[in-house]
Amino acid sequence: MKYRILNILILILCITSVVGTQLLVLDYRILERNRAKIKNNDPRLSKALEQLVSRADLLTAKRKVYSVMDKKQVPPSGDKHDYMSQAPYWWPDPAKPNGLPYIRRDGERNPELSKISDAAAMDDMVSDTETLGLAFYFTGEERYARWASELIMTWFLHEQKRQNPNLNFAQGIPGISSGRGIGLIETRDLYRVIDAATLIDKNKWWSDDARLGLKRWFADYLKWMTTSALGLDEADEPNNHGTYYDVQVLAYAIYTGQRELARKQVEISKGRIKSQIEPDGRQPHELARTLSWDYTSMNLFGFFTIARLAESTGTDLWNFEADGRGIKKAFLWTVPFIRDEKKWTHQQIKERKFGQTISILRTASEKFGNAEYRSLADKLAADKGEGPVEILTH
Repeated sequence: MKYRILNILILILCITSVVGTQLLVLDYRILERNRAKIKNNDPRLSKALEQLVSRADLLTAKRKVYSVMDKKQVPPSGDKHDYMSQAPYWWPDPAKPNGLPYIRRDGERNPELSKISDAAAMDDMVSDTETLGLAFYFTGEERYARWASELIMTWFLHEQKRQNPNLNFAQGIPGISSGRGIGLIETRDLYRVIDAATLIDKNKWWSDDARLGLKRWFADYLKWMTTSALGLDEADEPNNHGTYYDVQVLAYAIYTGQRELARKQVEISKGRIKSQIEPDGRQPHELARTLSWDYTSMNLFGFFTIARLAESTGTDLWNFEADGRGIKKAFLWTVPFIRDEKKWTHQQIKERKFGQTISILRTASEKFGNAEYRSLADKLAADKGEGPVEILTH
């Protein structure tokens, strides 16, 4: 009964709140600025839009939707609506005849992961939805909003296709566990779906029922995250898992109108900054990994996302410091390595990735008021490449 009353209260909040028109991480000011530049024939942005539209046209032509029901496996619950995946860095034990239980090889992804389709399908759904939402925003073409709506409704709302709002069976380890709290890292990008839904909000293809249904799904998922044993286990993680737990709780709380929860989560994130970032800006938990650069960048990107979300609560985390520890300090610590003024000496068993680094630099240029960071991002993008979504949203 209490759970039903909570759902009703959340639904009322969703109906009466204007939160649905608010972008979470994307910034309307930047989008509007870039749209104006495109109208004035800015060559870089115009080319990026051309690439984005080409991709969106391909998606509307293929008309591919994604669903947890497409996987061949049945989760331990017996319900295929439950999301399911396998831990990426765990492999069969060569010393055991059946390979069980699996053993950990940090940073080395087991190709067996592809046998369970949910993780890749969700990633593709998020990417496609974002592409289509942005294509609609920049062009006004309704077919993009229509297909974005179809993708969102199929994954979250359609009775026969939807994912149940839990992650009970994410990142299971054969011979050890059917699901783990750290599996919640796999939904860390779902806020991008919310932003895409906001971009198509005023279109006829995104109905009031769909809008309220998506809010209800995220309210239910947020409740699972903050009350289940697996969710609470992830909340207690001291590294990037804890960071992206905060990203999700904060994003979903803002989206569903739970302002007090959002404010409390910002305070928790302040503690996360204090526990994960050293006064000189190092992130020791990430530096201990076999892919230390990638995880350092990933965690910093997560902190940047938290800072952007915290703006909705009136909190400035960009310049926040606790005992000399802060997000800006963590960013500044990486800059000499980006400029190649310092050599990266921590363990990195694969070539360093710079996709998130470019985004971090562009955001830092905006938030810290330093054009040098944008110039550095441009230089890095010219060398490493940059996708149209990143160009159009920064």
